[in-house]
Amino acid sequence: MRTRTPGEVAIVEAPSVLGLRPSGVQELPEALLGAGLADGIPGAVRAGRVEAPAYDPRRDAATGVLNPVSIARYSVLLADAVGEVLDGGRFPLVLGGDCSILLGNMLALRRRGRYGLLFLDGHTDFYQPSAEPTGEAASMELALVTGRGPRLLTEWEGRGPLVPDEDVVVFGFRDADESAAAGMQPLPPGLYALDLDDVRAAGAAGAARGAVDRLTGGGTAGFWVHLDVDVLDDAVMPAVDYRQAGGLSWSELEDVLATALTDDRAVGLDVTIFNPRLDPAGTIAARLAECVRRAVVATAA
Repeated sequence: MRTRTPGEVAIVEAPSVLGLRPSGVQELPEALLGAGLADGIPGAVRAGRVEAPAYDPRRDAATGVLNPVSIARYSVLLADAVGEVLDGGRFPLVLGGDCSILLGNMLALRRRGRYGLLFLDGHTDFYQPSAEPTGEAASMELALVTGRGPRLLTEWEGRGPLVPDEDVVVFGFRDADESAAAGMQPLPPGLYALDLDDVRAAGAAGAARGAVDRLTGGGTAGFWVHLDVDVLDDAVMPAVDYRQAGGLSWSELEDVLATALTDDRAVGLDVTIFNPRLDPAGTIAARLAECVRRAVVATAA
């Protein structure tokens, strides 16, 4: 367990909406930084901003995905930026953007070895293009990083899947009935899944500890944490594009993040899907910035 040293955290802005739509999530970095996120992390440095290509609302006929070529190119650019942070011995905190930015983050790690993924999301995001109503990669990113989907978004530099099933823990989701009804492909048996009820049964911190143990017990060099803020209860996080009832409380999410990020083997974190346009007073942005800051700088008791 550890505390991050001043100057260790490097913030990368990744305001891509290529996997969703220009609804407002591209303003997440400005909202959290404006709410004092960087000021609250001792010595945090700004490590640049990776701008996305222009959004195209037309669904690609060959892949069934929106903006597949642009997502592929953007993922490489983001992987380069995150890789520079990692090679400098720093902890990348990547502020999205939609969930498709996970591809670039995991590509950066895949270039450097075998790493796991703690996937915190209210949705499993395991859709295949034929079942995703509008072709949004932000509903497919878990499938894509585990090698399922169009080759353009699953075969990266000859490295195969960005993360194997056994190195993933899906944590806190609550969309099983909805996704099954929509025809989403089932989660594979090798991928460890803890839905919201499982997390509550074990307690948030206990479930997170078990997830970390699983991610670090099989020969990985570490793990990445992906945070889609719709893992939070809709009552406290309504500023998302796809709302659903229930979810984690702020205190539960803080317990999960603190448990994960105070482990020496946590190598990075991304934050996605928060839509500042749905938070005109800025109160949710302030609370989210506080939550992330506490987790990143946490000291184990």
